[in-house]
Amino acid sequence: MSHWIAPAIAFGSVAWLALVVTAPLLNVAAAGILYAVGSLICHQLPERSFYVEGFQLPVCARCFGLYAGAAAGSIVGALAGRADRGRPAPRPAVVFTAIAALPTVASLAIEWGAGWPVSNVVRAAAGLSLGFAVAFVVVRAVATLHYDECAPRRPIGHGQPPAST
Repeated sequence: MSHWIAPAIAFGSVAWLALVVTAPLLNVAAAGILYAVGSLICHQLPERSFYVEGFQLPVCARCFGLYAGAAAGSIVGALAGRADRGRPAPRPAVVFTAIAALPTVASLAIEWGAGWPVSNVVRAAAGLSLGFAVAFVVVRAVATLHYDECAPRRPIGHGQPPAST
């Protein structure tokens, strides 16, 4: 049953990225919904955002990088999860994710700590690795679940204690 979850997450990640990129080109009602959702998860500062045909995307450049990385990471994670069935888990995902977060942390430290301006391309590029890592770890974890291979539970009769084994 769990074999469909990882591809569904990957599809959802790619679909969200496609919606973010095409939002400026959609009709007003559809775009309005995407910009409203974007406002819940992003500051949407105009100077920190990319534009398509003169219209601002519904998320900033850093969020765009995170989502682009997540789309790629979810696809790779779903494919890796299928290939890794039966193999032991790799090194801790926390280390992988922490290393992947370094470009984002560095760009934030440079921008906020040192007060140096950072371009939108740098913001997006810094978010790519973190988005990739988080999506990869989550999707890989879901893709390697083996619920179908678990022994079925035996039903317990009404009012009877479980049988001891």
